[in-house]
Amino acid sequence: MSGLEKALFNLKFTAKQLNRQAIKAGKDENAEKAKIKKAMQQGHNDIAKIYAQNAVRKQNERLNLLRLGSRIDAVASRVQTAVTMRQVTGSMANVVKGMDSAMKTMNLEKISLIMDKFENQFEDLEVATGYYENATSSATAMATPQEDVDRLMGQVADEAGLELNQEFADATPSKAKIGPTEQEEDGLGERLRALRG
Repeated sequence: MSGLEKALFNLKFTAKQLNRQAIKAGKDENAEKAKIKKAMQQGHNDIAKIYAQNAVRKQNERLNLLRLGSRIDAVASRVQTAVTMRQVTGSMANVVKGMDSAMKTMNLEKISLIMDKFENQFEDLEVATGYYENATSSATAMATPQEDVDRLMGQVADEAGLELNQEFADATPSKAKIGPTEQEEDGLGERLRALRG
């Protein structure tokens, strides 16, 4: 195994490990979300906030692991291309030697077979290059952790059908009001009386 092939193996192995760790961080994140819900149902919003911070931290950890895994995978595909190109270059050298001898004898059948090999080598190279180009991907920007914590607590509260205390209601975006205000009710009452009269 050449140095490049060893590097390729190590890169692929590391990317797999990072993906496994990302999956574990995702499971931990879901476990923390379940704890948020339970704490909120018991009215312990201060404890729920700690669980929400843990969940956001695990989410960020998962995203960072996935990003790093993706970068390593992109490098691995570059190395894969280099390994393939080296193999193709070696094969092409043999094809060219064969081509020289076939051209000297002008054996058309032999020239045709060599051209088939040559075209196959280029197809392999195109496949390897295409894999490299498709392997890179961009990651999305993240919001600030405090906003994430507040958003997550609001989301868990909505799912559980719970009301957040005023301190959390101030931190989360306001929802559409339910029912009319006192002034609107007075106005509606006057209009109703006018219609009856």
